[in-house]
Amino acid sequence: MLFGAFNVNNMEIIQAIVDAAAKENSPVILQASSSAIKYARIGYLRKMVEAALEEHDIPVALHLDHGPDFETCKMCIDNGFSSVMIDGSKYDFEENVALTKQVVDYAHSKGVVVEAELGKLAGVEDDVNVDAQDAMYTDPDQAKEFVEKTGCDSLAIAIGTSHGAYKFKGEAKLRFDILQKIKEKLPNTPIVLHGASTVIPELVEMCNKYGGNIPGAKGVPDEMLHEASLSGVSKINVDTDLRLAMTAAIRKTFAEDPSAFDPRKYMTPARDLIQETVQHKIKNVFGSTNKA
Repeated sequence: MLFGAFNVNNMEIIQAIVDAAAKENSPVILQASSSAIKYARIGYLRKMVEAALEEHDIPVALHLDHGPDFETCKMCIDNGFSSVMIDGSKYDFEENVALTKQVVDYAHSKGVVVEAELGKLAGVEDDVNVDAQDAMYTDPDQAKEFVEKTGCDSLAIAIGTSHGAYKFKGEAKLRFDILQKIKEKLPNTPIVLHGASTVIPELVEMCNKYGGNIPGAKGVPDEMLHEASLSGVSKINVDTDLRLAMTAAIRKTFAEDPSAFDPRKYMTPARDLIQETVQHKIKNVFGSTNKA
């Protein structure tokens, strides 16, 4: 089964994601980047997730997205995160192996699972910034060696996705041939796709209609994400689509009512549109709904 991992930054986003998952009776992964943790503070994030668990009886994981170093991973492990990602993709192979192994050893001693990354995704998201010319696909043989040497529990790979709202300049294309080779070599290792938001056209259009300036944004079509799930991807990260939903709803409120200044008046429709977006992903793209 394919699971969506949705990035969180504040209370409204957490509420929207968990409410959507509860409506669809779906497990869900909430993930926070190191910059989101700096913004929201780790204690607040943890307590808000605990509040969500008290309100809804669904499986919820709290995951560190793109952990930049051992110290950040350790902080999240020590603060009750279910899983952490160590992103050593900016280093050479042996350095990435050594860093990932250090995190794996500590995490496993605490009962926490580890996602790692091999290959570089282009694009910009939070603290991740990789030029297109520096991006590289994951090598299947290296992927097998990497997992064997590190003992990581899941692996994020590069097959053509990228971070941010501008994923493709021309036709959207993913290297499913590379994915197939990696799955053949690692049949029991969950594979993760980063930078895989759809960049929903209706949300981009809504942002631009109400004063935004996001021309030519293009993401990974839903059909490709569905094909990825059938080809062995277990986890897909979603961040940009949530940002677009929140921004579009807030822009619309301000455009239609310039006198609005009560945060509840513009954060409520923002939360509602994020929930609608997440429900669409769960039901129509990821297929993680588990309704009787």
